[in-house]
Amino acid sequence: MPLVDNFTKLLIRGLLAGLIAGILAGGVAFVLGEPHVNAAIAIEEADSAADGSAGHTHGDEEAPLVSRDGQRGGLFLATSLAGLALGAIFAVVAHYGRRITTMSGPLLAIIIAVGGWLAIEAVPFFKYPANPPAVGDPDTINQRTLLWLAAVILGLLAVTAAAAAAKAVAGHEFLSVRIAAPVAAFLVIVAIGYISLPGVNEVGSDFPATLLWEFRLSSLATQATLWLVLGLAFAFLTDRATKNSEIARKFAVR
Repeated sequence: MPLVDNFTKLLIRGLLAGLIAGILAGGVAFVLGEPHVNAAIAIEEADSAADGSAGHTHGDEEAPLVSRDGQRGGLFLATSLAGLALGAIFAVVAHYGRRITTMSGPLLAIIIAVGGWLAIEAVPFFKYPANPPAVGDPDTINQRTLLWLAAVILGLLAVTAAAAAAKAVAGHEFLSVRIAAPVAAFLVIVAIGYISLPGVNEVGSDFPATLLWEFRLSSLATQATLWLVLGLAFAFLTDRATKNSEIARKFAVR
């Protein structure tokens, strides 16, 4: 029964931390990302208008299923739901992580957040960076999605290899070895995966390079905010719960 209670508390903690992280990540996406999305859409619409003048009528285009105002409103809903889902997964990983490590709960939360960001965001991003709406061939979206999932799996394998290497050299007398071994394991796996996976470059030569990289950096900042706040919020809530338990035990002894 105590194990069930502890897991329930962890799950609630993860959901709360995930919700906070999702809302803040939505704010970053709105402030940093939306202007670049609007600029990319303006370019796409200008290209469509140019095609229309060449023989196509702009009025024949289908209206989007969701308006831009609806998309902006749904942004926070989407990031909040993503945060809740990640928070639940985070709690499960923390629950089992406690069984195989002696590190404190707050430190474990930070380590999990860093590992999650590396595996699910950083590794896929630097192989297949995000593109704005005006970039990409609709006919290749399934292929690009599968390649992105493959990159996520690669990131998870690399982080797992790094964790295994860190555990293997945990008792080594040299700090340099304890640091170098997991870093080397991570980089080797990522390098092999990057070489094996095909590249994707569908950015037209006429698309503004500055806009492209500003959009990508805003996407990276959004995901970094999500994982950073998730880890810090979970660590804070864990630390707070530990302190409250210690205070309760002291009063119980008295």
